[in-house]
Amino acid sequence: MKEKFLDYLRVQRRYSLRTAELYRSAIDAFYAFAIPGGPQPQTESQMKEILKPQLIRGFIAEGLEEGLSPRTMNLRLSALSSFCSWLVRGGVLDSNPVKKVYRPREDHPLPQFYTQPSMETLLEQEEELSVTEAAASPDGREPMGELRERMIILLLYSTGMRRAELCSLKVSDFDRDRQVFRVTGKGDKTREIPVPDRICEEIVLYLKRMSEEAGQGSQDWFFVTDKGSRLYPAFVNNVVKKVLSGKDGFSGKKSPHVLRHTLATHLLNNGADINSIKEVLGHASLAATQVYTHNSFEQLKNIYLTAHPRAKKRK
Repeated sequence: MKEKFLDYLRVQRRYSLRTAELYRSAIDAFYAFAIPGGPQPQTESQMKEILKPQLIRGFIAEGLEEGLSPRTMNLRLSALSSFCSWLVRGGVLDSNPVKKVYRPREDHPLPQFYTQPSMETLLEQEEELSVTEAAASPDGREPMGELRERMIILLLYSTGMRRAELCSLKVSDFDRDRQVFRVTGKGDKTREIPVPDRICEEIVLYLKRMSEEAGQGSQDWFFVTDKGSRLYPAFVNNVVKKVLSGKDGFSGKKSPHVLRHTLATHLLNNGADINSIKEVLGHASLAATQVYTHNSFEQLKNIYLTAHPRAKKRK
């Protein structure tokens, strides 16, 4: 039954392989708790026997006692809940037992982001470095590897794409005339992201260089590895860590997702409408975008201190 459910997620719900594997891991962890050392349940009666609120509560409690975070256990509960709902629709269960289980309370840390001056300085430094490397190169051009790294950072920050969206990006997804990227996000939902003039110019130069490079393989993908294959998530992670490490203003976590948070925060701080930010990021609900309103504290602080009657200097 588990495999049929995972097939349902991949085929009908169009979940990514990674997401489906996370669901598999959560279900397997529950099976291991409910039937220690035993075979996984296969029949309807076996499913009904273990999928009970008291067992699920014990599963959550054990995970927390072992040091797993409330967030991790809530993600496992969500996976189990989806599985049970699927079993209810199939007539295996009468009701979803997960709905009778309280979820562990978890802290919701604010999204980390880099400051706008730090990002501007970084991009300027990368641009200057590209000129220096081009001058030192035998052919007078920036090495393809460095150009690719710079473009990865530029697109992650300037478009707010998710890591998976960047890896799946194709050359045809860039509409030069309209200056937009067509991005396929979660649930195969497509959205358009506008691209500023200056960045469009850099993209055009990058794509021209890509088409000229021998041994780059298929030109379908916007980014490829040195071997000409499609970019993969770990590659993007390594690029972000490499470029940001040792730079002023980047002492915290260095990841593609923080660059996405950074764009959202900067857009909000510069007056962008929150609904517009929601569309650019591809959020399914406004609630997911509203978390960035908390990151505007520095701007709020400046306004507050400027307007506060007790903050004014005495003449």
